[in-house]
Amino acid sequence: MKAYSIYKTKIQFPAILLFIILFVTACSSTKYIQDYQSVVKEVHIDSLPPKLQEEAFSYVQKDIRPAPKLGINVGLYNLFYTLFKTKSVGNPAPLLDSTLVEISRNQIEKFLNSKGYFNAKVSSDITVKRQRAKVYFKANPGPAFFVKKLSYDIEDAKMKDIYFNSKQKFTHLREGMQYDDDSLAYERDQIYELMKHHGYFDFARPYIKFTVDSNSNNGQTKVMLIVDNPEGKTEHAQFKIGETNVIVAPSTEGFPDSIRFNPKIIRGTRFTDLSGHFRRNPILRYNFIRQGELYDNKNETLTYDRLYELNVFKNVKIDYIKPADSVNTVNPVIRLIPQKRMSNRVEGELPFNAGTVGFTLSNTYINNNMFRGAERFEFQIKGGLQSRLGQGKSVFNDVYQRDFSLSTSLAIPRLMVPFHVPVMGKNGMPFTSFGISYVYGLQKDVFSRKVFQTSITYDWYETKFKVHSFTPLNFEYRLGSLLLDTVNNPDNAALVKDNAYNLMLLNRKDITLGMKYSYTLNQAKLLIPGTFVYFRGSMDIAGNMLQGITRLFGSVHHASEGDYSEILGLPYNQYVRPEIDLRWYKNLGGVRQFVARINAGIAVAYGNSIAIPFEKKFFAGGSSGVRAWQARTLGPGNYNRDVLTQDQRTILYGLDQLGDMHIETNLEYRYKMLNKFFGAQLKGAVFLDAGNVWNVSSGQPAETYFKFQKLFDQIAIGTGVGLRYDVDYFVFRFDIGLKLKDPQFSGSDQWVIAKYLSGAKDFKNEYNTTHAPDTYRFVQYNFGIGMPF
Repeated sequence: MKAYSIYKTKIQFPAILLFIILFVTACSSTKYIQDYQSVVKEVHIDSLPPKLQEEAFSYVQKDIRPAPKLGINVGLYNLFYTLFKTKSVGNPAPLLDSTLVEISRNQIEKFLNSKGYFNAKVSSDITVKRQRAKVYFKANPGPAFFVKKLSYDIEDAKMKDIYFNSKQKFTHLREGMQYDDDSLAYERDQIYELMKHHGYFDFARPYIKFTVDSNSNNGQTKVMLIVDNPEGKTEHAQFKIGETNVIVAPSTEGFPDSIRFNPKIIRGTRFTDLSGHFRRNPILRYNFIRQGELYDNKNETLTYDRLYELNVFKNVKIDYIKPADSVNTVNPVIRLIPQKRMSNRVEGELPFNAGTVGFTLSNTYINNNMFRGAERFEFQIKGGLQSRLGQGKSVFNDVYQRDFSLSTSLAIPRLMVPFHVPVMGKNGMPFTSFGISYVYGLQKDVFSRKVFQTSITYDWYETKFKVHSFTPLNFEYRLGSLLLDTVNNPDNAALVKDNAYNLMLLNRKDITLGMKYSYTLNQAKLLIPGTFVYFRGSMDIAGNMLQGITRLFGSVHHASEGDYSEILGLPYNQYVRPEIDLRWYKNLGGVRQFVARINAGIAVAYGNSIAIPFEKKFFAGGSSGVRAWQARTLGPGNYNRDVLTQDQRTILYGLDQLGDMHIETNLEYRYKMLNKFFGAQLKGAVFLDAGNVWNVSSGQPAETYFKFQKLFDQIAIGTGVGLRYDVDYFVFRFDIGLKLKDPQFSGSDQWVIAKYLSGAKDFKNEYNTTHAPDTYRFVQYNFGIGMPF
């Protein structure tokens, strides 16, 4: 073993040294250019107001912008191009180009003019030394001009009233402000949208103009906003919505040359389904372009969004026709091309390990339009076998485990309730979801397990950023049965001892009937690197209804004494489980972002239960928690297995460390590393995590309970770095976590980072001896898809 270690070291060290030499050499960008070329190392813009410095730099042409001093884009580009002749990693060195320098100078000058420095002048200078160039831009901005007078020339009186009644909600223009082209462009866009919201179907941006008088020498200017009328007319025409035609194509191929329309017009809408696969009301429910209302492009956008969200149309197209027999009316024509209605997916797995082999086969059928109303129906059947190998037998001679499951779900794009609710699709698509599943498992001569679950869930949007989810029915029936002949057989004593905890879970027999509710704020902003607060709060309650039913019939039981109230011959669970997830996202410019998060929850059993069901407990660690610990290996509290015997630790080895309460906090800084990395962006992260789980229910070791006065002593702290490979719709994540403080120890020994820096090997050897079969790891690797939070 020692010889192998020496050999391994001899191989690794030269390899690492060679890579470092290659990378450092590659970072010498002048090595890879022609003698007549120079690499731009620095660009300076002098004599600018600080608030304009960063934005002015963005007008320097990209091909001559120097790479960041600590960046690795150029070095990696040169390294990969030299070794593999690929340009898919990093960016080439910026080469000096006098033409681009002049374009940049001119653009910076125009930028200053647009910010109110009408007399600004910018000069450029280039110095080159040993093929390394420095570019200097010197700005003489002159005096800033301010808006002395703001006037308006809007000929259409009705349009003028609309603008003045609404402009306080959006305008950036005011007398006394420093002139800014961006403010004028923003005003133009807002006026355009405002008029499109008030029936002005033909209104266009060129009708909106600004005149700027900057001839004075006192740094003041006059701005006039002009909205012209159409040529030859005294006002703009407002249009109302007339008859709407909604047409569904006969197939996914599109529309035929001639169409026979449905002769029936109901509430101003003619619905023609050439495919015969759609009912009228479920589709028209999400058409917000209504007859008799003024044209409003917000309603058009809303209709586009919701019809696509039904997930049954591959193309939606809205056009407008001006009827010859009607003035100031537009008739919408909504053309819908359906997508493939049904799909079927077959999947297989071949799990195997030492001495066993098996297979799992599943078939999933999906119908996106089950009842001709965009209802998504999904049905899955899954089965598997596991067999022992050896002793000259064939694979299926000794099948020891069988698993079988059925599951079905139905999602309906509206709220299915026994009372009237208004259409709720303006902020997001509401859904009613029904789910049923059944799982059966049998392990030969050991146990059988049956689990039945069903639920009803309502999801709806209060606003675009406020989402509610309510599950009024969540029912679970679990019936596990150990085969006592096997368990009580003395020959199986070792097997039962080593798997005592798992066997206890498999033998679980209970019922859960409860409800859930969650509220989420700003989930739609998570993909945007902005500044905002995210919040998600949830509540899971079970058992109260069943307790009320049993008491109604005069049944009184005492769970603390082992006397449980039963329904259908099984005890029912009773608990409450609230949880919150609060985050603050701070944009630091570009894609740089700082995130602070706290996630906390508690589960309390009461009434007919003395403990929380296994699946409702909390855990710490993992790729989205305290990342220096593997999931479910942290806590609870100051729990340490060194107080247990070797046999006890063997029984508990590999079992989840869970709790009834948890608190986790995270700080993370995110930044961009490479613009181009094998067709995607490579981003980095630095993080600091802290948290733990604790017990609440009675009968647990004292060190596992939450104690506020000893909170810091019970908190685990870890740090680390991460990589995010950002493809358009996916983020592949790799995080490396390092333990700083481990609460399973006491006093200064909790700061295990000192052990890592001074004597990690001796510490790990001692831990592995006193905690066997558990082992200690200072570093934890985490892989994931998507951001951690």
